[in-house]
This record gives sequence, structure tokens and C-alpha cells, in this order.
Amino acid sequence: MNPTTNIAVRAARQAGNVIMRSFSRLDSLTVSEKDVNDFVSEIDRNAENAIIDTIHKAYPRHAILAEESGTHGKDDFQWIVDPLDGTTNYLHGFPQFAISIALTHRGRLESAVVYDPLRDEMFTADRGGGALLNDRRLRVTDQKVLKGALLGTGIPYRDQRYMDAYLGMLKDFTQETAGIRRPGSAALDFAYVAAGRLDGFWELGLSVWDFAAGALLIEEAGGVVSDIAGGSRHMETGNVIAANIRLHGKMVETIRPHLPSGPSA
Repeated sequence: MNPTTNIAVRAARQAGNVIMRSFSRLDSLTVSEKDVNDFVSEIDRNAENAIIDTIHKAYPRHAILAEESGTHGKDDFQWIVDPLDGTTNYLHGFPQFAISIALTHRGRLESAVVYDPLRDEMFTADRGGGALLNDRRLRVTDQKVLKGALLGTGIPYRDQRYMDAYLGMLKDFTQETAGIRRPGSAALDFAYVAAGRLDGFWELGLSVWDFAAGALLIEEAGGVVSDIAGGSRHMETGNVIAANIRLHGKMVETIRPHLPSGPSA
């Protein structure tokens, strides 16, 4: 594990401590609505501060893009931070949420951590060094067709322009696969694809901090991440497909008929 990934692990554990200390007293938290159906709590902010402090102690010149506080500094190295992916789950006591930290160098993903503090599962990846769950090497599944595949997804709740296109995709995938799961944390969904717990995943309208770390996890576990047309604009658009290379192609084919009236790829 390279030094930057070690720092990301340390930062994720610090944030995990903040998050878990308050999990038994959710009714006392201060919560506000950032946007329609998009909530933030004092825990999100405190966890984010813990991550930023840990990163800046090790790399004071590096830039940071964080979900709650925005951009900090300007540098070729930029950390992309989601301190609590799955805030709505967390606030309801639903046990599916995670911390997501990625490092880019001139826009290229280099290090990634997704941490589930409830299960103490630390997913890590270094570019060119593979992906791990704790100390176990990760590999995407070899599922080649939609029949029998288990897919993850997320319902586009921020921008309702996506809904009709998404529902068409959902209908087709539901008819063709073994099942669809929508647990509510994209960071963990990506990690689960890397770990082979899901065969594939798609979602529309994600923010880059939702999936930057997860994208490197999947790539280092032998998978493919693209936009929904099969191209490379996913980091710009937030519209994403992830799977092994053969299943990814089948997913692109299923989604393609819904693109003309749907979101840009």
C-alpha cells in the first residue's frame, strides 16, 4: 500500500470514529436539507473536518474537493472526499453507509479508500497495485450475461429529469437479471462490485465524490467503469456503468435504447 493510501486509511478511520460515536444518539443530531431530498448533519461536517485535518497534516499543499465544504486549495494532487455516503440511511439507522476518499494526480485516480465503519471493512486500491478488502485481494465476478446477474443501482432523486429514462432502464434490467438492489450508498455499491458481491452497477446523476474512490477499486479489481453510453465521461456526467468487461457491454446494450430521451452520457 502506497503512502497516500495509508493516509487515506488513517483519515477514514478517524472519520469512522466520529460517525460511530453518534450512531446511538441519532435523535439528538442537528440535520438540515441542502437540496430536495439531500440532507446533511453535524456528523457529516465533523467527519469531513477529521479527514481534511488528517490529509493536510501529511500533505499540506494538496488540494481537496469535499462534499460539504467544497474546494480547498489548488494543486496537481487533489483529494476527493465524501465523509458520509449514505447520510439518509445513517439518519434513519439503516446500516448501509460509508466514507469515500480518493486521490487524483492531474485528474487521474491514484489512490482510493471506501470504509464501512459498521462492519470494519476497509476497501483500498492503488493504481497498478490492485484492490483489497482489508488484506484480501479483490476481483470482479466473471458473470458474462444479464441472465443470473445481480445488479446494484441508485434512484436519481436529485434531478427528476432523469426519472423516465431511469425507469425504462430499471424495467429492462428487472426483466433480464436475477435481481436489482438499491441499498443507498453508491460508494459501497462500487466497492461491492469490486468485491464480487454485485455483478454490476449503474446510476444516473451521481456527484464525483460518490464514486471516485469506487471507480478505482473496480478498475484495480479487473472491472470497467464508463458513462452510460460506454464512453469515458463518467467523471464529468455522474452517469455511470460498472461491471466486468463482458457484462459491461451487455449493460450498455440494454441502456442504449433509453438514451435519446434520457440524460447525456
